[in-house]
Amino acid sequence: MKRWYQAVAVLLAVTVTAACGAGGRPEGEQKGSTVGVTDTTIKIGAHFPLTGVAAPGYSEIPSGHQAYYDYVNANGGINGRKIEFVVKDDGYNPTNTSAVTNELVLKEEIFAMVGGLGTPTHSAVVDFLNNSKVPDLFVSSGSLRWGDDPKKAPFTFGWQPDYEIEGKIIGDWVRKNLPNAKVGLFLQDDDFGRDGEKGARRFLDKQIVEVAKYSPGNTDIAPQIAKLKAAGVDLVLGFNVPSYTALSQLASLKIGFKPKWFYSNVGSDPALVGSLLARFSEGKVTNGASLIDGVLTTEYLPGVDAPDNAWTKLWQKVWGAHGKGGALTNYRIYGMAQAYTFVQALQATGRDLTRERVVEAIQQSGKTFEGPGLAPFRYTADSHMGISGMSVVELQGGVGKDLTPVLVTDIGEAPIEANDSAANDSPPSNGIPEAKAGK
Repeated sequence: MKRWYQAVAVLLAVTVTAACGAGGRPEGEQKGSTVGVTDTTIKIGAHFPLTGVAAPGYSEIPSGHQAYYDYVNANGGINGRKIEFVVKDDGYNPTNTSAVTNELVLKEEIFAMVGGLGTPTHSAVVDFLNNSKVPDLFVSSGSLRWGDDPKKAPFTFGWQPDYEIEGKIIGDWVRKNLPNAKVGLFLQDDDFGRDGEKGARRFLDKQIVEVAKYSPGNTDIAPQIAKLKAAGVDLVLGFNVPSYTALSQLASLKIGFKPKWFYSNVGSDPALVGSLLARFSEGKVTNGASLIDGVLTTEYLPGVDAPDNAWTKLWQKVWGAHGKGGALTNYRIYGMAQAYTFVQALQATGRDLTRERVVEAIQQSGKTFEGPGLAPFRYTADSHMGISGMSVVELQGGVGKDLTPVLVTDIGEAPIEANDSAANDSPPSNGIPEAKAGK
């Protein structure tokens, strides 16, 4: 009898193994985590500052995401699955970011974090997301930590150009075109400012005469602006968020400081800065948009100032059909562009969707992803860095006038080269990226 029981046990074990495969799963099912995925849905999440000092502009990004996901869902979804997007407000406060990320991962059980915003805020959760093996895709920040060391953060990917390459491109342009300028740096006191400074100093170390830093949330920046003026600065390079562009302009007006300004892409949206100038000045500044005419900045996406661009036309179509009020803005375009990349990653992963497989798909195929970005992506197994370049522009009447072709580079000693190959990409006729892998 004992031998009979043993034989039955062995037979059952063999049967179960044959049915499940070596990994203990039914045949055909992929190994890996399918948390947040059902036969009909994919639940993703993100943290954004819907309130607080960074809310102007940035609070519009998730509405762009949502509009594009609604558009995709209305057209059948991805492999029969519709995308659910859960957004939590962190107020641009890292403590809040940790709390809402815990909710998204542990309570909402999202498949992936997509587009979580902010350098100081996302820094508070990147380790938690990677330790939890949650895909942390296309962070809304250009910090190097999202992509320069995939071994340290294997589930995290950047999306926009990182601040170091932007600093390099800005620094190289200033060195060539304003070689006698006395340069002052106006920096957010975190990776945003540090990475931008690192890139700029590769070309401008001898021209930089002063550095002034601000802490996010501290709106009294009069001492920093006075410091730059006292140093004789005639060109300020700002790596700051939009609210601090407005604050720096108002603080400069008060003390008669009139340098040339070169703001990074993050802080240079004309419409938003103009509205912030009017609000912060309590109506005393009524020509805010024209106040920043002549400001230098960078561009890596076509925006609302390019209405004839094929991508802008697509975003107008999507927003017209699925926008939840208000006009199309550059921040909503940013959100739609990120969402397009995420959908492209899902298409590259294929029907058998797991957390691990979407990471592998981006590493294997991401360098060939197309989209509205002016420069190619850099995604490989060794680099999770996003868009590789941008052009230098001057703002005139709310429109960026090109001063350079698209300039592409990488971190470190990589050269800066003209490369407009990605700028010629056009959207597919239905506005949804095609599946090219992982059938």
